[in-house]
Amino acid sequence: MVNKNDLNEQELLAKYDREAAYRTNLKKWAWLITIIAISLTFFQLYTALKGSYVSMIQGAIHLGAGLSLIFLLYPVKRSLIKKPGIAWYDVVFAFLSLGCNFYIIYNYEWLTTRALTTGFSTMDVIVASLTIALLLEATRRAVGLPIVIIALLAIAYGLWGKYIPVFGHRGFSWEGLVRRLVYSDNAIFGIPIQISSTFIYLFLFFGVMLTKTGIGQFFNDLAFGATGRFTGGTAKAAVSASALQGMVTGSSVANTVGSGSFTIPMMKRAGFKPEFAAASEASASTGGQIMPPIMGAAAFIMAEYTGIPYSQIIIIAIVPAILYFSGVFMGVHFEAKKNGILGLPKSELPSFKSLAKRADLLLPLFTIVGMLFYGYTPTYAALWGILVSFLVSLTRKDTRMSIRDIFQALEQGARVALPVIAACASAGIIVGIVVFTGLGGKIAGGILDLAGGSFFLLLFFTMFACILLGMGLPTTANYVVTASMAAPALLEFGVPVIAAHMFVFYFGIVADITPPVCLAAYAGAGIARANPMKSGINALKLAIAAFIIPYVFVYNPVLVLENATFSTFTPVLLTALIGMTAISAAMMNYFVYKPLFVERIMLLTSGILLIYPNNLVFSFIGFVLLVSIGAIQHFRKKRHLNQKANA
Repeated sequence: MVNKNDLNEQELLAKYDREAAYRTNLKKWAWLITIIAISLTFFQLYTALKGSYVSMIQGAIHLGAGLSLIFLLYPVKRSLIKKPGIAWYDVVFAFLSLGCNFYIIYNYEWLTTRALTTGFSTMDVIVASLTIALLLEATRRAVGLPIVIIALLAIAYGLWGKYIPVFGHRGFSWEGLVRRLVYSDNAIFGIPIQISSTFIYLFLFFGVMLTKTGIGQFFNDLAFGATGRFTGGTAKAAVSASALQGMVTGSSVANTVGSGSFTIPMMKRAGFKPEFAAASEASASTGGQIMPPIMGAAAFIMAEYTGIPYSQIIIIAIVPAILYFSGVFMGVHFEAKKNGILGLPKSELPSFKSLAKRADLLLPLFTIVGMLFYGYTPTYAALWGILVSFLVSLTRKDTRMSIRDIFQALEQGARVALPVIAACASAGIIVGIVVFTGLGGKIAGGILDLAGGSFFLLLFFTMFACILLGMGLPTTANYVVTASMAAPALLEFGVPVIAAHMFVFYFGIVADITPPVCLAAYAGAGIARANPMKSGINALKLAIAAFIIPYVFVYNPVLVLENATFSTFTPVLLTALIGMTAISAAMMNYFVYKPLFVERIMLLTSGILLIYPNNLVFSFIGFVLLVSIGAIQHFRKKRHLNQKANA
């Protein structure tokens, strides 16, 4: 077995994931970071227990602490992460971040009431401008350049949009724009940061506490115990483990590196090509972002945008997630069969007895899901999940948390939240511009005109826009941007709200495995020492389900439980699962036996017919076609083996 520690996870993460490129040698400044981080976590827990402040004050405390920590932890360039200490200007930026947000808190009443009638002062405009500049620089450091570029383009549009034909608006002055972006609850302190400062932070801290119980290793062992003995067991276990890890993590790249540093070397040793090993982990880890209950922390914002309770969102997301992972799982299976890769021997797999002894590690997850199911708020469920995680950690000597461990967890909770805080606040700028200028409606009209009344073309152009917008963005910002700029076109055409939002969410997420900007695949390739672009292409083939499923649930919303009954839901789910199997076989170029070219085309056709919505005739033809291909290949394989035996 490969030791996870053989690979430096932090270096790999820092190379491929901007979120992990923080300083490692803080020297005398470590105490300040610890104080701010622990204070932020205590603040979040306190307001969760006692009730939040008004949204702007809650958000300003959340954002001020978050930005200051980013400047103290993330250097101006990634190459400086090992340089000792903190640059003087970063300390200045950190205190400016605290100062600007303190100004907003102290002058809250003036900024939100009287200033609207008597006018904003020069200092108000300076503080607002400085807040935007600090936010964008912090976002560049902790999240990356793509979202900053989109935010800057949005600001430019807000200032000079009146000069743009068709998509123009009346335009804003700098003062008018910055006060709307900073001193209102529709932009920086809008829904994304409001959700980040309440639900998201708590669930991220829950993930940290859950990790302290050792659930990560348990998920790996559970996956290997369940699937390791079957054909291609190492890759199937990697897919299963990443799906489980995705339930509690919020980053496809972090998931790829965290699980992949263990699973990818094992897959290579079993006989999988390096590019395929990297692709398997990347596609599974990316799929982790659509796994309930966390869904990359986007589920909370989706609940707010759609008006659908969070507890329903995570139930709705189960079926698309099952379809996605079944596609990846079958792709791995067919690749293993094609290359004759067997499962692992029983001696290398964890026993049922050892797994059963650690089954209590699942209690925190069951607690949260159960409480949500019975109607408790996400905040209340998360608090109980955190408490149960702590209690579970006490049951074993190796996970029992000392006072020092508890404070480390409190600090780590703030650290993992920093990229989300920056991303949500910057996404708020984009959302604010969309709201203030009416850009969402203009983009929707443009896409509808481009589609020319064709529903399929509308979906295709929306898909393309979501992949383009989602490249390089973290999950939360990804969803906020695509929901604001792409979803309105689908809603205007009459697509059900949940289907429209799940559609843009899916295609924003798959940007992580879509060349040329496929960060999760590149991270996997770094571990596998494989060609990054080939790894990306393999991940794309494995995750082909992600490019088909959204079309299915838009054409047939029963898959997202829209007006679903047992009699309407069951046949659609079964034909979709069988159809995904056929398409995976076509992508991997193997079914029962290596197919002829015409058989590969027939497999693809069969899959499309099976998935095609609301048409039992097409489904029947697709099923007959699939069975026929399987029978033909079975007899050809049998004949080939007989000839080989007689030779």
